[in-house]
Amino acid sequence: MSHSTRCAACKSLRRRCPKDCVLAPYFPPTNPQRYACVHKIFGASNTTKMLEQLPLHLRAVAADCMSFEASSRVEDPVYGSVGIISQFQEQIIEAQSELVKTKSEIAFHNAQLQLQQQQMQQLQMIHANAQEVEDQPLWLSSSQQDPFPNVNQQLLEDYNYSSTFCGFEF
Repeated sequence: MSHSTRCAACKSLRRRCPKDCVLAPYFPPTNPQRYACVHKIFGASNTTKMLEQLPLHLRAVAADCMSFEASSRVEDPVYGSVGIISQFQEQIIEAQSELVKTKSEIAFHNAQLQLQQQQMQQLQMIHANAQEVEDQPLWLSSSQQDPFPNVNQQLLEDYNYSSTFCGFEF
């Protein structure tokens, strides 16, 4: 880093920014508020120690985490980031509750639809059976099958209405 300008940490501490400044890559001079929050919550020494103990590839993530925790703590001194997490958990619980309610409403409406379809099928069957009964000869009850399906219906009707049977009149 060109040290013609000091990093936000060194500016805040009013010191010269060394070439090997641990804080310089993570607290640029363009964002002094980021370091001010971290310094207020963790302090300069603790921030430097925490970053020095980590491998280089994890330091940027750690600096971001410290910055987030510090700004959350400044905004909400009692709960900090835990307050934000609690709010998210409440939102998740509300969303899950709403999802369960919506799923139960869908199941209820599907059950109603299925019941309506069954009732419609039953009505169609009743209508079809009523149509068959109207088409059957009167001497067949609705529960009986035609015992002589191949016999000409007109012959049976003539036989049933004849006035003589084996030479005897009725």
